[in-house]
Amino acid sequence: MFTPTYVFNDITEITPAFLGKKGIKGLLLDLDNTLTTHNNPEPPQSSLDWLETMKAAGIKLMIVSNNNTARVTPFAQRLGLDFVPNGAKPLPIGYIRAKKRLGLPDRELAAVGDQIFTDVLGCSLTGIRSVFVFPIEPETSLPFRFKRAIEKFFLPKRPGKNAG
Repeated sequence: MFTPTYVFNDITEITPAFLGKKGIKGLLLDLDNTLTTHNNPEPPQSSLDWLETMKAAGIKLMIVSNNNTARVTPFAQRLGLDFVPNGAKPLPIGYIRAKKRLGLPDRELAAVGDQIFTDVLGCSLTGIRSVFVFPIEPETSLPFRFKRAIEKFFLPKRPGKNAG
């Protein structure tokens, strides 16, 4: 339930070649601390470059976020991505909506995120593969610090560069 299918240091290490070997044609993407830092309206250039690489390779992409519409809409529009806000992760609700819109079977999908108790657990409950990436930066709020402290017991080891 809490063990990711694949582990990368960050999204930029996920390559079209890796996804192709695994039969993955679509990615459901978390927003905060996966594509950009928490509550940041601007993605880093590395995320923009990675997204362009994925799009050029024909990988279908969609944001699935627990954030509200006001947070997700401008970010997703900037990236040219469809999105599901208020995803209710770890519940399958947001993932199910996104899967229907992408039109891909579970075996061709994976979800990428930085949290064990929302992203990885949500994938387990939904029946799709999870791609865990380590957070871009530590969150400072008390609820996140508490969640991350508990999460430590379930965190995978950091892989070597481009390990997958």
